[in-house]
Amino acid sequence: MLTNPLGLLALLGIPAVLAIHFLQRKAVELPVSTLFLLERTQRDAASGRKFDRLIPSIPLWMQLLAVLLLTWFLVEPRYPKSGTVQRVAVVLDSSASMSVSRQEAIKRLTDALPSLKGAAGTLELTVLESVPTRPRLYSGSSTDDFKAALENWNPRDGTNDPTASLRLARSLVSSEGSVIYVTDTPSLDSDGEPVPLPFNARILSAGKPVENAGFTGVTFSREEGALVWKAMVRNYGTTPAERTWSMQSSQGATEPRAFSIAPGALVTLQAAFPKDAENVRIVLSPDAFALDDVLPLVAPAAKPLNLFTNTSPAFAPLTDKLLKSLESAEPVNDAATADLAIASYDPLDPVLPEGNSIIFVEDSTSAGAYLRGGIVAEPDRLLDGLNWQSLLVRETIQLDRLPTDRVLLWQEKRPLIFIRDVPATPEKPAFRQLRFNFDLRLSNALQQPAFIVFQPA
Repeated sequence: MLTNPLGLLALLGIPAVLAIHFLQRKAVELPVSTLFLLERTQRDAASGRKFDRLIPSIPLWMQLLAVLLLTWFLVEPRYPKSGTVQRVAVVLDSSASMSVSRQEAIKRLTDALPSLKGAAGTLELTVLESVPTRPRLYSGSSTDDFKAALENWNPRDGTNDPTASLRLARSLVSSEGSVIYVTDTPSLDSDGEPVPLPFNARILSAGKPVENAGFTGVTFSREEGALVWKAMVRNYGTTPAERTWSMQSSQGATEPRAFSIAPGALVTLQAAFPKDAENVRIVLSPDAFALDDVLPLVAPAAKPLNLFTNTSPAFAPLTDKLLKSLESAEPVNDAATADLAIASYDPLDPVLPEGNSIIFVEDSTSAGAYLRGGIVAEPDRLLDGLNWQSLLVRETIQLDRLPTDRVLLWQEKRPLIFIRDVPATPEKPAFRQLRFNFDLRLSNALQQPAFIVFQPA
């Protein structure tokens, strides 16, 4: 087996050496006065600088031997040995963009198998995905099964880091084996060169730029009593795109409608959602990247919320507002069947619900002075983007607070809003309580935009 077949080009030195020996220097004629010297002369060439005949000589054979030896070293011959094994682990980039270059990657891998095997008697192949939690795609020594596993490979993941899979691949083949990472988006340095991979892995890049336009998202709205969907399409390419779209469902399909989209631009498609239809899909005319050409649609439906209220009549207006703000909320009279309870804390009747609930302080005494001090919101996703600086709160009784409670809003050292998470027990499931540590009626919380946004969340 020749490791470097291009080394055979060195054999072109043989005709060059022969040509040199054919073209020998022309003999010089010297007139002499006697003839006895003619027997001692040796004729070098008969016709000068043109092909005449090849004169064998030691330099000729030595030069031909040198060309053959040089060719031998350049082609790097290898002889297969029985019982030897070459282990190769292939890590496939499982990001969805590889679906465009999948066939090219398979072809380049299969073409590289002979060189990967080298002089070994057996080639053991292991195929992994770049997501380490996925099972192995193939492990064995059959090239046909290896190709079949690659054909069944279907990349669908987002951007991922192959480091863990490369570490696993290296451990499988040991230090003498080969690890190959197949991707369409290699990491490049500032000079545009591929960044070396860890664990002495080699990279096989099979990507190519393609034009692509596809769906980026969808929203729903009610217009004149009808449910309307609006889908965004973006052109990720560098040239204008001419596409068509249609809506398909169990009731049939609409006629394709054409639209144009400039490079990098967004286009909104919209139509009424078909009533009583199933398997609704918006389909674009296909391009090289087909994953974003189909957008499944499901009519939004709010989850029913059973709401139990256990507040005094003084909180009736607030309870009514909460019922209206919570979509699909249904009032129930049994706290055991409720998904959420709204209760007020009265120290004369301190019984509170045990379950998911919102609890307010009810202070029937005379209103105290307004609390002083700065209002500080803890970093939490429930309070992101909300401004509480104009909140005014009067001094009232307080709810009990445990060290494990998570405070969301402070005024000086007093917690105004906190969350209590109660872990599950063998008798009861886990639940969460949102506690307002002040009387809402004795504050301007109901007029705060932050409270209007916060309480449905």
